[in-house]
Amino acid sequence: MLTVFLDKKCNVPQFEDVKFEAASLLSELYCFKNLVDSAKPLLRKAIQISQQTPYWHCRLLFQLQQLHTLEKDLVSACDLLGVGAEYARVVGSEYTRALFLLSKGMLLLMERKLQEVHPLLTLCGQIVENWQGNPIQKESLRVFFLVLQVTHYLDAGQVKSVKPCLKQLQQCIQTISTLHDDEILPSNPADLFHWLPKEHMCVLVYLVTVMHSMQAGYLEKAQKYTDKALMQLEKLKMLDCSAILSSFQVILLEHIIMCRLVTGHKATALQEISQVCQLCQQSPRLFSNHAAQLHTLLGLYCISVNCMDNAEAQFTTALRLTTHQELWTFIVTNLASVYIREGNRHQELYSLLERINPDHNFPVSSHCLRAAAFYIRGLLSFFQGRYNEFRRFLRETLKMSNAEDLNRLTACSLVLLGHIFYVLGNHRESNNMVVPAMQLASKIPDMSVQLWSSALLKDLNKACGNTIDAHEAAQMHQNFSQQLLQDHIAACSLPEHNLISWTDGPPPVQFQAQNGPTTSLASLL
Repeated sequence: MLTVFLDKKCNVPQFEDVKFEAASLLSELYCFKNLVDSAKPLLRKAIQISQQTPYWHCRLLFQLQQLHTLEKDLVSACDLLGVGAEYARVVGSEYTRALFLLSKGMLLLMERKLQEVHPLLTLCGQIVENWQGNPIQKESLRVFFLVLQVTHYLDAGQVKSVKPCLKQLQQCIQTISTLHDDEILPSNPADLFHWLPKEHMCVLVYLVTVMHSMQAGYLEKAQKYTDKALMQLEKLKMLDCSAILSSFQVILLEHIIMCRLVTGHKATALQEISQVCQLCQQSPRLFSNHAAQLHTLLGLYCISVNCMDNAEAQFTTALRLTTHQELWTFIVTNLASVYIREGNRHQELYSLLERINPDHNFPVSSHCLRAAAFYIRGLLSFFQGRYNEFRRFLRETLKMSNAEDLNRLTACSLVLLGHIFYVLGNHRESNNMVVPAMQLASKIPDMSVQLWSSALLKDLNKACGNTIDAHEAAQMHQNFSQQLLQDHIAACSLPEHNLISWTDGPPPVQFQAQNGPTTSLASLL
């Protein structure tokens, strides 16, 4: 009916605006009712006849590409953004041209089309710097551009290389927070767009800072920025029910949950996993986008409480649900560590290791994940007593982790090397590895590496006759053991612990109370 209405001519002033707004609203209604196939032809027709109305033509292009993006048809979405960028250039709107191009760059990053991303981001950088207009709009373009650069580096696992861009981004958001909104409307109607409100951009910058801190192993810093971001999110959600805020909240929680598991706060991590489940229950789309990550987090939690069968089931479920190559590689790496610990899954283990071989045909370009793959190979060689091979893999891990300040991988590699030297009777070299491992692990802080390091220091000092140092190390080991034991009991006693059995369908709504822990602490202590 509206398509016919769109074809009619009318000389009433502002009728064009009414017509295109009606098309936009009706397409939103179709989408709300899950009738996307009805919304798309309506938007295409409106786009076709709106070329003389720059604001609506651009807005409808953005709207249609969003539908294609939600359907994961990123090729069509990128094509529409390219059309929009060219149209904006023709009508003299460099600002909106940059918005179209940056949006296209974001989708290309999602598709991992890195050869196309680099020249596009270079062009965007030039447009943003050359554009002279509303200061807030200019700074918001710069934030968009820098967020893409930072996430590109983080996806590549280049934690050290990203620091200059991240610093620029943090300075940029500080500049925006001091600027007042200019109520003067742009003279070009095609410029009447905003990327994100200032408050949303602030949360986003916190989020990418948390991502960086997590990868680098600065977990206390990650905690600090997560607290700030979640506090701001709670305030915003009282006034704004935007879906993007829930997405930000889920991603922040996903990262802080991993931090909790490393720092020995499993009970808190489990409660936050339950919180993510509750958020996903409220939005089928959110659950669809984060189901694989949820099962991955549960798999990591299962490892931390030594429930290896459940960990395998969670990682297998996550692999079934994801098409994201980096997440797939991360899951496979952790599943391989489960098989190594179980010790009797040789066929499955070798099959997995062939798929994440860091020496050739590694599935992703991530520096961090490739370094982790070398570590997993080294861990297997350690358990199999192949010490020459072990040294090669650990040297590669250390070289790569030191190059990009991957502190947690460095700490894990040092303590593993220290363990090997101790087994071989080379106490001096063992001490040279274990002492910096303990210092780094304390700085992160990583409870498992501290537990491992303190046990080695106790044995080393005892073997060398250093009675006082051996006693101090034994006391440290006892303290870490007690902390982990108490946290282990607390986590396994929570009703949410039953989530480890969930491997199908939407998250369970209710949890049955547990009588107590059902898992072994042997591998921890």
